[in-house]
Amino acid sequence: MSQDQNLMRLQKYIADCGVTSRRKAEDLIVQGRVRVNGKKVTELGTKVDAELDAVMVDGQPIDLMAVDHLYLLMNKPRSVMTTVSDPEGRKTVMDFVPIKTRVFPVGRLDYLSEGLLLLTNDGELANKIIHPSFGIVKTYEVKVFGRVNELVLKNLRSGINTSDGVLKPKSVRVIEQLPNKTWLEFRLEEGKNREIRKICEGHGVIIDKLKRVAIGGLSVDGIAPGNWVYLTKSELLKSMGLNKKGHKLPQVSEYQSDKKSISVKTISKKQKDAKPANAREYSRYRKEEYYETLRIQKEAQAKRDLEKKKESGARTISR
Repeated sequence: MSQDQNLMRLQKYIADCGVTSRRKAEDLIVQGRVRVNGKKVTELGTKVDAELDAVMVDGQPIDLMAVDHLYLLMNKPRSVMTTVSDPEGRKTVMDFVPIKTRVFPVGRLDYLSEGLLLLTNDGELANKIIHPSFGIVKTYEVKVFGRVNELVLKNLRSGINTSDGVLKPKSVRVIEQLPNKTWLEFRLEEGKNREIRKICEGHGVIIDKLKRVAIGGLSVDGIAPGNWVYLTKSELLKSMGLNKKGHKLPQVSEYQSDKKSISVKTISKKQKDAKPANAREYSRYRKEEYYETLRIQKEAQAKRDLEKKKESGARTISR
């Protein structure tokens, strides 16, 4: 490995080559999947010269000098993995991106979550978008079971204490009320793993749907699920509130929703029969029990439909 002063950390080099994000590049190094000039490297402090050193990941050579960066904005559908591949054979976001250039997802959306997802081969910019220190706001629309009252809303806004520290949203508001469900808007500044789901679960609130609608000032509006569009680097930087060098601008760019906040001080006529969102009966819709609950409900509905059909047939014969 070169001893010159024009060096960069190996994980940054891997990320800049578009293999993956800087954080995941560190995992590749520790796992012994990276070689520099033919030698396996497992130390994170290793530095390389982009012009002189030969770097390989999983046996494939990578070259920073030959990389053209791409930026894609996708509306991730529900029931799709946010990974490059899946050992269980489930559909991944890459199945929707039939391009030859290698790109990877920026951050993660759960299998059952949907909405805005960025894909790129620019590891350095990807790291800035997901790193908490840049404070780029992520906006989500979340449908929960039941009626969100003042107490539930207060609890969600207060966040929760976990072994990894405090999880607290920047804001939470009600944007739509349905007879037995409520749509909320969450805004996060850090966007830690499964943060919204953990906050809701911590206060006994069960999520039905979760959709990321924006990152910074960049919105998924107008893009159908499973579709994607190209972005220029300048478009992406501007929407994230970053300058051309990737530094934060004085004014933070943030998504402006056209959905008005709804007061929960009184019970609306639409939700007069709905139970509070933290009612125990909604626990059967927890993620780990969700599909089993739907299966039972579907079977029960099919049984009712069959009984009605039999009753109708019996009345016809009796006539």
